[in-house]
Amino acid sequence: MKKISLWIALLMMGCATPTLAQINEEETVEVTNYQGKKENIELPASMTQELDSLMNLYNAKMHLKADSDCNLPDVNPVYDQEVYKERLAHLPTIIEMPYNDIVQKFIDRYSSDLRRKVAYMLGAQNFYMSTFEEALEAYDLPLELKYLPVIESDLNPKAVSRAKAVGLWQFMLPTAKRYGLTINSLVDERRDIIKASYAAAHYLSDLYKIFGDWNLVIAAYNCGPEKINKSIHRLKGEKDYWKIYSLLPKETRGYVPAFIAANYIMNYYCEHNICPLSADLPAKTDTIMLDRDVHFEQIAHVIGIDIEQLEDLNPQYRRNIVNGSSKLSALRLPADLVNVFIDNEEAVYAFNPKNYVPKRKEAGPTDGGTYVVHNNQVVRIENPNSHAASASATDGNLVTTVMDGNEYDATERKTTTATSRSSASHKSRSSSKRSRSSRSKKRTARSKNVTIKNGDTLSEIAERHHTTVSKLRKLNGIKGNSIRAGKKIKVK
Repeated sequence: MKKISLWIALLMMGCATPTLAQINEEETVEVTNYQGKKENIELPASMTQELDSLMNLYNAKMHLKADSDCNLPDVNPVYDQEVYKERLAHLPTIIEMPYNDIVQKFIDRYSSDLRRKVAYMLGAQNFYMSTFEEALEAYDLPLELKYLPVIESDLNPKAVSRAKAVGLWQFMLPTAKRYGLTINSLVDERRDIIKASYAAAHYLSDLYKIFGDWNLVIAAYNCGPEKINKSIHRLKGEKDYWKIYSLLPKETRGYVPAFIAANYIMNYYCEHNICPLSADLPAKTDTIMLDRDVHFEQIAHVIGIDIEQLEDLNPQYRRNIVNGSSKLSALRLPADLVNVFIDNEEAVYAFNPKNYVPKRKEAGPTDGGTYVVHNNQVVRIENPNSHAASASATDGNLVTTVMDGNEYDATERKTTTATSRSSASHKSRSSSKRSRSSRSKKRTARSKNVTIKNGDTLSEIAERHHTTVSKLRKLNGIKGNSIRAGKKIKVK
C-alpha cells in the first residue's frame, strides 16, 4: 500500500511512472571531444538503471514521499553555456569543475531523462551524506567526493554491477579486501554503509598520493590506477585528465564528466524545476556487539521489529545471520529497541524459527549410535548391524532422534530404550560443565578494568572492548543501564 501511495505521490509531481524503456533507453551518449570529433562514450552503469528498484528499497518505501509544498512545473529550462560555466565556477569545491560539451551532455541527462531519479537521490541523500562526509573528513579529503556514490550506485546500498562491484561505493572484491572489508558466505561489508565509506575514503586518499590530481583520482576509482598509469606513460608523463581522455576506457571517459554533472545537479536542481522527495528521517540507531550466531527471524520475533527493517539497518549480512560465533559482530537496531534486545537476549537465542537450522558443531550426537539422513532428517539407528534396522532405514519405521536446530528431539515411532538418551544427556551436561569451567578460568586470567568516562554508556563500552552489554552486567553486578563516570568497570 505504501509503495502505491509513493507512486501516486510521484504522479502528483507531474511525472508518469518510469518504464524500463524510458530509464534504460540507451547506454551511450554522443559527445564532441577535445579534438572536436564526435564520439559515443558509455554512460556510467547507474545512469541506465531502473528507478523502480530504488523505490522498492526499505527507506524509500518508509521514509520518502513527494513534497506537497514543492509546486515547480515539470519543465526543464535550457540556459546559455555561460550560465552553466558560472554555476560550476561558484560551487564551493577544491576539485576542478570545468565546463565543456561532454559535461553539458551529462547535465542534460540528469536534468531531463533522469530527473525522477534525481528527485529520489535528493531525498535519499539524507540517509547517507553525513556518513560520507565524516569518512571523507577523517582522511582530510574534499567533501564534494560525497557525490561519487551518486554516479556509482544511485545511492543504493544493495547495488550490484554487471562486473560484480557491490554497495554504495561499488567496491570490487580484491580492492574491498585490500582495504579491510570482510567478505565471505555470510557477510559482505561492501554493503555496510559506515565501513564501506571509510574504506572508500582510504582508497581515494591513497590514489591521491599516487596521482596528485583529483580528476585522475576519480578516473582511477572507476577503472583502476593501472589503466590511468598506462595512459600517462603513453603521453610521456602527461597528467591532465582531459589530455589523456582519448586513451581511457569508454566508460571512464564519461566518469569524470558525470561526477561534475552530479555535483551540478545536486546543487542546482531547483533551477531545473526538480522537486526533491522529502525525507522523514528514520529513528536514531545504536549498535550492540554479539558473540553468538543469531538469525534476523529470531530477533524480529522476540523484540518486535520488521525483518525488512533489520535488513536495511544491517545490509552486510548476506543470509540474515549475524555470525557472532566467528568474531564479535555488530547488530544495528533502532535506539529504542537496544535495551529491549538486551533484556530479552536469551529469549532471542532460544527462539527457533521453522526455517532456520543453525550450523551443527558435530555431525550427530555423541551417544555411540549410527546416524543416517532419512526424509531430510538426521536419524539414529539403534542397532545398525541388524537386518531390521537396515529395512527400517528404507521404510521409515524406525526409532529416530531428529535433529531440530541446536537440539535433538526424541520422536518415538516404536518403543526405544531410555538408556541411550540418558547417557547422551549426561555426557552433554558433563561436557557443558567442563566447557563453562574452562571459560570461567580463561575469563579470570584475562580480567581487565577500565575507568568510565563522562557520557559513556554500557553499549559504547561494550563496543570499544569487544564484548556485550549482558557480559558487562554479569561481570559487574549491574542492573539496568545506570553507570557513573570515574568508577572502575570490569570489561574482561
